[in-house]
Amino acid sequence: MEWLTDQFSALQQWLFEAVVQPIVYAIGLGGRVEDAFDATGWLLVGLIQIAVLVAVIGPLQRWKPVEPVVDRPAIRTDVLYTLIHRLGLFRLAMFFAVTPLFDDALGMVRAAGWGTMHLDALWPGVTDIPWVAFAAYLVVIDFVEYLIHRGQHRFNWWWALHSLHHSQRQMTMWSDDRNHLLDDVIHDAIIVIVAQLIGVAPGQFIAIVAFTQLSQSLQHANLRLSFGRLGERLWISPRFHRVHHSIGIGHESEGPRTLGGHNFGVLLPWWDMLFRTVNFDDRYDPTGIRDQVEPDAQGRVRDYGRGFWSQQWLGLKRLAGRG
Repeated sequence: MEWLTDQFSALQQWLFEAVVQPIVYAIGLGGRVEDAFDATGWLLVGLIQIAVLVAVIGPLQRWKPVEPVVDRPAIRTDVLYTLIHRLGLFRLAMFFAVTPLFDDALGMVRAAGWGTMHLDALWPGVTDIPWVAFAAYLVVIDFVEYLIHRGQHRFNWWWALHSLHHSQRQMTMWSDDRNHLLDDVIHDAIIVIVAQLIGVAPGQFIAIVAFTQLSQSLQHANLRLSFGRLGERLWISPRFHRVHHSIGIGHESEGPRTLGGHNFGVLLPWWDMLFRTVNFDDRYDPTGIRDQVEPDAQGRVRDYGRGFWSQQWLGLKRLAGRG
């Protein structure tokens, strides 16, 4: 792990000095050099992730696809979402727009008596081992991710935003970042605050996010792949997550068009097993949302948009109850 950290730091330093730093000074933001260096870390992680997508997960999709690719324009929109998120453009916008709000929220939490609890200090000699600490933080963050995901499918206002993610009828490795930007702001705010409160170091946080995103890219792949009876209970597979995206069973409980569903886990299926939201059926159903394929009482189906801006606008309209 130390060797990987050193190699990553060296690459980050080179990319910063060769590309990012000259641009920062050229546009008159010399006072933001330290922030630009941190942003270079996210950029490097994104470039590595995209390389893995193209070189590894892409060939897997072509090897054993669930369904033929018939809607390439929709996939190109998903690629745009991926580039925005993985190359740091979303985080850059977050930095200028809402970082002060994050700082204020953390200040309020700490003023209320909630200081940082370092998980790696809970069991000296064990939890301070780097890989053990990383695993502990990963499990805690994943549990929070599960709770967030349950909320996105439980509350009507949150589903109004999150439903954009589920509206993709042609799910591929690019579909993970297909989210409403406001939904991402809410999600990231919760994760950042929790990470701060449990003492996740900046380098560990980047590694956790990168690891989680790559696993989610695999989960969303157009790939007929199960991890087997044991593996399915240890880590979330493309088959397990596709059930969550399936029309009906993935989004509904107690009857059609009632919010709920199955398989909300992000990395670990344990939380679904613990809270009885798991579905291990060996199935590969069509993906999407019922109201975009089945007419309502007035004979209408819901439009979730085709392009990036239309999807963002329609999400706001749903949130306002007008879409």
